[in-house]
Amino acid sequence: MRGTPGAARVHILCTAVCAAVCAVPALSPGAGTPWGTLGLLAALSTACELPGRCRYFGRAVPVGAGSFFPVLLTAAFLLPPSAAVLVAVPGALAGRVDRPPVTARRLWRAAQLALTVGAASWTYGLLGGPATLGGASGGTVPDLPYALVPACATALVFSLVLAALDGGIRVTAERVAVRHAWRGLPARSVGPHLVHALAGLMMAVLWRSTYGPLSALVVLLPMYISCWVFAQYHRRNAAHRATIRALVQAVDIKDGYTRGHSERVGRASELIARELGMEESRMEALRFAGILHDVGKLGVPTRILRKDGPLTPEERRVIELHPEYGHEIVRGIGFLDEARAAILHHHERLDGSGYPYGLAGDGIPEFARVVAVADAFDAMTSTRSYRRGRPVPAAVEELRRCAGSQFDPRMVRALARALDRHGWSAAANTVTSDEERPGLPAQRAGSRPPATGSPGRPGQPR
Repeated sequence: MRGTPGAARVHILCTAVCAAVCAVPALSPGAGTPWGTLGLLAALSTACELPGRCRYFGRAVPVGAGSFFPVLLTAAFLLPPSAAVLVAVPGALAGRVDRPPVTARRLWRAAQLALTVGAASWTYGLLGGPATLGGASGGTVPDLPYALVPACATALVFSLVLAALDGGIRVTAERVAVRHAWRGLPARSVGPHLVHALAGLMMAVLWRSTYGPLSALVVLLPMYISCWVFAQYHRRNAAHRATIRALVQAVDIKDGYTRGHSERVGRASELIARELGMEESRMEALRFAGILHDVGKLGVPTRILRKDGPLTPEERRVIELHPEYGHEIVRGIGFLDEARAAILHHHERLDGSGYPYGLAGDGIPEFARVVAVADAFDAMTSTRSYRRGRPVPAAVEELRRCAGSQFDPRMVRALARALDRHGWSAAANTVTSDEERPGLPAQRAGSRPPATGSPGRPGQPR
């Protein structure tokens, strides 16, 4: 417990004491605890946890993904509360812990799950759930679909108790503000726990049928595999986000004048995509394209990016190479798909006068046409050290004026509709340079001038 805040220690110990008190009746002489069922379920729960500690599997198995929750809910359906409390303890104590303090985390996980399963079992018994299972104790066949009602109520209680305890540890151990500690926890967990409850209900029905406990493994194995696949999917997405975050941070460090610009272009691109009715997978790729559209600035000399004063023609030509640099940087990142084309072509113009290849009309990839509008919109509405941002209506009007020559009119209309529907948050109009704040003069002597190019090229960024 060393290194654990005092408030967190109290929270963990109180939860552990409550779980222990709940388990006392099962340990009393003459309690009639079904030790055989309890032992088998505890062994199954532990078996789901142990692969995480095996060097041959390592981090490829799901940890905390709920692969063992169907077993715990099966215990809530088959056992009295005092016995169900004990099922989660061996697996929680034996499971893998990724971060210190290891002892405190194991104790907390065991106490939390034990108390949650006990509350779920108490709810199931209160609603008469055991009588609906059928089999040896409740009749010949399960009472379906009525058996779903107590099972779903049990899943709801399971989810709420787990979320309540999670919020408590976030407040005491992670110093999260009370008003934020429970935000979103129940909403994110109720759906998955309902699925776990249905799997647990099937396990319980098979367990009490003539086929016996081994038949319940028919449900558990596919559930564990699906949890493993789900965990791999989230691990891959986390790696993708980390890759993009690292690239964007590198650009922001190199060109501090446009800090935050990439994320806002990604957001505006996503608004346009949603208005156009794109599929979710394409929307995500387009958001990535917006976020990474300026990654090629990593190949532009810092002295040019941070130069005070107008660019020379030669320096302008160097700046205009950044789409090609960006395309080369992300060429080997397979998950970006269409985003690569947007990074390469987001400075093309509909009339063919853009760069790097002078594409025109529909020859410009769709993603590039979206990002071009989002990029110019944010450039116009963002306050920089050398000028104030334009109001959103003025920026939209300028986009409309240039639609057909510089921008795709369909993308401009989509952005205008999205802004009418969702607005553009004040956070999107923050200062993007470390040097100035709103309220200061629009431009100082010697400060970096607007990089708007020429009339007809609104907010054209470097």
